[in-house]
Amino acid sequence: MSTGKRPDPLMGFRFIVEIDGIAVARASEVSGIQVEIETETYEEGGVNDFVYQLPKRAKYQPIVLKRGLAEGVEFWQWHQDCVNGSVKRKNGSIILLDTEGQEKWRWNFVQAFPVKWTGPDLKAENASVAFESIELAHHGIRKG
Repeated sequence: MSTGKRPDPLMGFRFIVEIDGIAVARASEVSGIQVEIETETYEEGGVNDFVYQLPKRAKYQPIVLKRGLAEGVEFWQWHQDCVNGSVKRKNGSIILLDTEGQEKWRWNFVQAFPVKWTGPDLKAENASVAFESIELAHHGIRKG
């Protein structure tokens, strides 16, 4: 029997990003929480109503963190270190919170390093927030 309480979906704007256990709460947008299994097709002679789809390996999309440009230069420095040949891989988490601020979902990414840094679009005619983003290559996402 139902208790009458409806499970509402979790809201996408309540999240925390951690890198190496330190909250980077200034991130305003996260994308790329995605995994895809590559397939290989196999056509068997005499079987004309379908083509076999054989699983290969998992493919992870880069994670993109976007935030308002602030005085902190952590993302910039991490990327510049990689540009200069000092690639430091870091683990992190994307944590989704419920309306009470309690953790409901956690996606852990492992062995990440920045592969792209994007600075803000600067336009004199509008007063929007200047955003930077960093794209992270990684070795996988695990449900925490």
